[in-house]
Amino acid sequence: MAKAMGGFNTSLGGSFILVGFSDWPQLELIFFIYILVFYSLTIIGNTTIIALSRMDLRLQTPMYFFLSHLSFLDLCYTTSTVPQLLINLQGHDRTISYGGCVAQLFIFLALGSTESVLLLVMAFDRYAAVCRPLHYTTIMHPILCQALAISSWMGGLMNSLIQTGLMMAMPLCGHRLNHFFCEMPVFLKLACEDTEGTEAKMFVARVVIVAVPAMLILGSYAQIARAVLKVKSVAARRKATGTCGSHLLVVSLFYGSAIYTYLQPKGSYSESKGKFVALFYTIVTPMLNPLIYTLRNKDVKGALWKVLGRATD
Repeated sequence: MAKAMGGFNTSLGGSFILVGFSDWPQLELIFFIYILVFYSLTIIGNTTIIALSRMDLRLQTPMYFFLSHLSFLDLCYTTSTVPQLLINLQGHDRTISYGGCVAQLFIFLALGSTESVLLLVMAFDRYAAVCRPLHYTTIMHPILCQALAISSWMGGLMNSLIQTGLMMAMPLCGHRLNHFFCEMPVFLKLACEDTEGTEAKMFVARVVIVAVPAMLILGSYAQIARAVLKVKSVAARRKATGTCGSHLLVVSLFYGSAIYTYLQPKGSYSESKGKFVALFYTIVTPMLNPLIYTLRNKDVKGALWKVLGRATD
């Protein structure tokens, strides 16, 4: 057994082995192709959202301000894991250094936590737009929007600092990580001493950053649904349902996978299932988000056609 330290395992010269999908070697080439395509679409889609929100005046509103932050987050979120996975799938060196693993864990947790808070902020924006339409411009002042965006990033950073610090203090045995990147539930599986106290603190931090925002979002959408039902105009009701429906779908995809991964007991976590769920929220969801927000959004589609029209002139 590898030597247990008061922190990350330091066997293999301070490295871990990322098993990835090596248990299914016949699928690695297929995974590589699909993941590369999805990653490319993620970059194109989210970069387009950011560019359009800056170029078109119709999109310079609080909703698209937060959406551009979400797109930037998704770009960073998927980039923190996919390049490592693509190298892994090519069958090259599957090891990752101690420092690289800590950095990847910290960055991934920070970005995921930030997205959790940002989705709550976007729900508040939709609540203000639907339930307080006459005061919307006053409530969602540019200064408040900036403050909410900064708070999302700072909240994600603080949560990651806490959880990464607690993780580094845990004694781990072994150097084999049955995953394609350094993720928290996999490290918890390597804990070789009684760490119930530390795990309880980490669980509380995960509840605060995942479950609490999810419940607040559900509460805000209950108020939104009540307000929409009172609207007599069919066109206004359809518009409110369209914009809120897109956000609610993104929320469902993000929190569904996050709750499955981070809020279940350590003993019931399946590493094999966890890898495929992780594929969904690190690759598929960031690729789908731009499509979800654009397919039913006339403003974004109009801005896109306007830019494409200029490019062809």
